[in-house]
Amino acid sequence: LLVGLLVLLAGRLAWVQLIDGGAWSERAREQLQESRSLQTPRGAIYDRTGKELAISHMAKSLYANPREVKDPDALAKKLAPLLAMDENVLRDRLKVKGAFIWLKRTLEPAEYQRVAAVIEREKIRGLEFQEESRRVYPNDMLAAHVLGFVGTDDKGLTGIEMAMDATIRGKTHKQILDTDSKGIPIFKSIFAFQKPKAGQSIYLTIDSAIQFAVEQALDNAMKRTSAQGATMIVMNPKTGEILAMASRPAFNPNSFFRFREQDWRNRAIATIYEPGSTFKSLVAAAGFQEKVVRAQEMFNDTGAIDVGGRVIQNWDGGSYGVMPFSDFVKYSINTGFAAVAQRMGGKRMLQYAEKFGLGKATGVELPGEEDGMLISLDAMQPADVATMGIGQAVAVTPLQLLTAVCSLANDGKLMKPHIVKEIRDSDGLLVSYSSPQVVRQAVSPEVAHEMVGLMEKVLTEGGGKRARVEGYRFAGKTGTAERLRDNGAGYDPGRYIASFVGFGPVEDIQLAGLVVIDSPRGLYYGGEIAAPVFAEAMTQIVRIAGVRPSQLPAAFQPPKGTQAPAAPVRAAAPPAVIPAGKFAMPDVRGRTIRETALLLKNYGLSMIPEGSGISVRQSVAPNAPVTRGTEITVYFEPR
Repeated sequence: LLVGLLVLLAGRLAWVQLIDGGAWSERAREQLQESRSLQTPRGAIYDRTGKELAISHMAKSLYANPREVKDPDALAKKLAPLLAMDENVLRDRLKVKGAFIWLKRTLEPAEYQRVAAVIEREKIRGLEFQEESRRVYPNDMLAAHVLGFVGTDDKGLTGIEMAMDATIRGKTHKQILDTDSKGIPIFKSIFAFQKPKAGQSIYLTIDSAIQFAVEQALDNAMKRTSAQGATMIVMNPKTGEILAMASRPAFNPNSFFRFREQDWRNRAIATIYEPGSTFKSLVAAAGFQEKVVRAQEMFNDTGAIDVGGRVIQNWDGGSYGVMPFSDFVKYSINTGFAAVAQRMGGKRMLQYAEKFGLGKATGVELPGEEDGMLISLDAMQPADVATMGIGQAVAVTPLQLLTAVCSLANDGKLMKPHIVKEIRDSDGLLVSYSSPQVVRQAVSPEVAHEMVGLMEKVLTEGGGKRARVEGYRFAGKTGTAERLRDNGAGYDPGRYIASFVGFGPVEDIQLAGLVVIDSPRGLYYGGEIAAPVFAEAMTQIVRIAGVRPSQLPAAFQPPKGTQAPAAPVRAAAPPAVIPAGKFAMPDVRGRTIRETALLLKNYGLSMIPEGSGISVRQSVAPNAPVTRGTEITVYFEPR
């Protein structure tokens, strides 16, 4: 009997060892080992000067071994206020089956200290801490839309963090933890593994000081205009480097979850709009290149032009009579640009729009960039050609428009915009470098130089005077356009996009910028509300960038106490029929501030004075239809 039992035991032992050995070994490993995936720290993000914009540091994460937790309900109640978490969520996690569950990742230092003190004081079993990488943005909201943010799994979700995630993010490494039969870890030393290096670091073309100046100017503009949103981009037109890019509303990437999802959107690349008069600089350049118009060619502006049954009027409702085309550029007169577009024809207008990079994403290293919209040649009607000449029937992103205008400041060469300067490994060694890239020659250098001269007069004599930068020669173009509905079906009544695009100093162009203000309240003309934002920001930027002041010729230095000549404002022909609820705008020119204010008050209008002395210009032309309560900007000069 004894021998028989020994034979059976030997047979069973042989079966377990030789036949089922692999399965039993795997069960033992499952019971005595825990496998965890750990992420190495992300690489840092720096500005072009090496200033930290995003860094990672080690933080404590709290996990539990539910097998060791005797009373999940009591422990959840104790931890909830310490971790600022819902008690029910903690209770559910503490009751899961298994030997490991995360309770909260990357604790704040104060949270870690509170929980660690309670664990030590009350000898709580089943709770442990593990070090993990935590992303921190030391400048809070600065360049938030460019940087983006990461989730709790250390994965980039927006901005550069998302676009360059594969480069910045470290590798995932598996860590094996030996435990006893109850899931209790056996020593800390068995965590032993060689800690891998952090991910590669990104150096952006952004300059933090310039970015701050831009964001400060945008914040001031949002307060003044109560706009729905705004964006500004600053670029080096010769290299395509983006020196600043900001949008409003803003958010803090350190606590992105506390902001609305729409606040995360980078308006500079993810919003399309009709550019309005800023687009006219490209139309003029195309017209010069194709020789369908000359700067000194005389045009007769009658105040309106009928194209295929659609009437295109000037922005101020007035007529300017016979003037050279250069003055049409200076004063942004719609009729002249509609006529040039008709001479160009739909096919050539679309060809030049594409030459300037419109209708297609620029390829900048940021996620979510829109393509913009160009009407197809087959669907284009004569009225569409004319309206495209004044910046309608075409939709662009702010970055597309600035890139296109920068070609005029760069001898006609269209550059590819970029925001990543270089990539370095964890030891600081250079991995890659972004060189300036020419996309194509949009127009000839001669045409580009001619446009720079005409656009400079917009600031010295035309509607962009409020964009002037003291001591520097800048060129630019204002823009005002009706706002497209969010669904793209028509326009939002009473809502406008005000913009200004400019560059300088014209003798050695180093800086270009675009300001776009969405749905401002009250005044909405680009020359009135977007141009001052450009001037405010650029006044700081030229000093930050170390740009030498211009040697201004006598023509740019008006006598002390005087202002540059104002654009002529001609009285509009009285309309045959005044629309219901409106009346003809009075002519206030030649009056003092007091006389003008009293006259406008009698008509139920309010005045916004600019300058001092005698009135020389008004934002609504005489005889143009106007409603009570309208704000009229009146410009005064000493006499």
